[in-house]
Amino acid sequence: MNTRELVELAQQLRVDSVRAADAAGSGHPTSSMSAADLMAVLLAHHLRYDFDRPAHPANDRFVLSKGHASPLLYAAYKAGGAIDDAELLTFRKLGSRLEGHPTPRQLPWLETATGSLGQGLPVGVGIALAGKRLDRTDYRVWVLCGDSELAEGSVWEAAEHASYEHLDNLIAIVDVNRLGQRGPTRHGHDLDAYARRFHGFGWHTVEIDGHDVDAVDRAFGEAESTKGQPTVILARTLKGKGVASVEDREGLHGKPLPHAEEAIAELGGPRDLRVRVQEPPDTRMLHSVRTGQLELPRFETGDHEGGVATRDAYGKALAALGTARGDVVALDGEVGDSTRSEFFAKEHPDRYFECYIAEQQMVAAAVGLAARGWVPYASTFAAFLTRAFDFVRMASISGSGIVLNGSHAGVAIGQDGPSQMGLEDLAMFRSVYGSTVLYPCDANQTAKLVAATAGLEGVRYLRTSRGASPVIYGPDEEFPVGGSKVLRTSDGDRLTIVAAGVTLHEALSAAEALDGQGIPVRVIDLYSVKPVDHRTLRQAAEETGCLLTVEDHREEGGLGDAVLDAFLDGRPVPRLVRLAVRTMPGSATPAEQLHAAGIDAESIAAAARLLVEEAVVR
Repeated sequence: MNTRELVELAQQLRVDSVRAADAAGSGHPTSSMSAADLMAVLLAHHLRYDFDRPAHPANDRFVLSKGHASPLLYAAYKAGGAIDDAELLTFRKLGSRLEGHPTPRQLPWLETATGSLGQGLPVGVGIALAGKRLDRTDYRVWVLCGDSELAEGSVWEAAEHASYEHLDNLIAIVDVNRLGQRGPTRHGHDLDAYARRFHGFGWHTVEIDGHDVDAVDRAFGEAESTKGQPTVILARTLKGKGVASVEDREGLHGKPLPHAEEAIAELGGPRDLRVRVQEPPDTRMLHSVRTGQLELPRFETGDHEGGVATRDAYGKALAALGTARGDVVALDGEVGDSTRSEFFAKEHPDRYFECYIAEQQMVAAAVGLAARGWVPYASTFAAFLTRAFDFVRMASISGSGIVLNGSHAGVAIGQDGPSQMGLEDLAMFRSVYGSTVLYPCDANQTAKLVAATAGLEGVRYLRTSRGASPVIYGPDEEFPVGGSKVLRTSDGDRLTIVAAGVTLHEALSAAEALDGQGIPVRVIDLYSVKPVDHRTLRQAAEETGCLLTVEDHREEGGLGDAVLDAFLDGRPVPRLVRLAVRTMPGSATPAEQLHAAGIDAESIAAAARLLVEEAVVR
């Protein structure tokens, strides 16, 4: 396309953005209009993409980080022939795949859901890492950002990581339109302010007039030819560009244009231009994903004096899984010697990604890698995953298949104190749509669940522990997701203790002590916290009359609530008593921590005696 044709295409994108928002009665047309020239040049001259084959390995990848500008994205899809005009006008309507903020659930051309600002560039880093280190193709990753979202710390985690990894296949385009939702942005149209920051992180920077299509074209070409560092194009634009009544005016964010027909006329009226997007090169993939027999580590009961930490089993099992499956990759937040992901790093360094202390970037990179077909396992302390929860939430919206490991969970870590204790993680991950939450208690169970998570969908969370635990299961035992294990049972059980992880061993000790006092109790290992084993829990309630849950976690949202969920189908709810961490712990030994929290064997036995003898807890 020549200059005049590019200008016409940009006007069409503006008109269609206005039309889509007007038909919906809502949306963000002014945010779309500012970036229309950028999108027109990208679509017509630089993006290499086959809309008929979105899974083509050599396709460039595009991420709309400013997801509220979805009308522009859908207008581009129309111009590229992916959707028609009738579908464009279904924007934001019930049943339409053109949602207010884009999600990839029904749109095969999307890499990730966006709309929570500050996430597109970090995910783009993950996609670019896949291209550089794994896929080994020359596809480029284009990320269109808004200037407002540059206030997010996650953007600068991404900026540093991209520079450190020399991701010259990553190009960020910042639509600097000066206006955010409630008024001017922090730096307004000061492009140099942004340039200094990106330059400080090691990026190649280009400053342009974002409405000069020739300047945009040259800038994109410069980015494509830059080697050894990522490029950011800082484009000065005007929000609502092209319509005098809204251009560069405050108070119009997130609203359809008040006089849409007049605005469309001012923009030159509807057009029906079609763009022939460049096809990707027929690049042969330079890697092959191998598969082989999975040989998980085996831990024999009684062979390990003092037990085995589930974090150790996690690391060994992950390394074994990586040997059997070439599509498995690992990421860590600079605690690989603690999470034990270092075992994977030593055996498969080409598929290991050190993300340093940047948990948002770590999870985002996992999402980006998953978008390219890899199976990522990302590990850090359970407590620190709270920093990345918004990325986890958006991963769920994307339907992203990622596995997250939280080690050093609960008060059982001991002397490090409360800042290091994951006490909210089960609640956090249980709340995620479509998630799987697993909490193994011994080494063989951990190894089997590590392998199982690779075959699941959605967000998967595996909680591991710092201290050693007895090996109570044989290496050939099976642990289906959604199941549980009944470890003690008799016809005369007077209550059921439900536990997982660290507290499972405390529960077994308590049950042994209670049995010696003539109080038989049932013990259930609820290693699958979500989905939970409804059938076994309901049977235990019917046969013993009372359930006592014990968890190294806050009372809200954890194991106890997972058990309660099994009885929310209208049937009578059994007596349910919960032991959990209700205090603010300090520094103490693991044994002292469990006792202080009231979740050790002694506390469990005392609660059980009270329940069976007095029938109430005072």
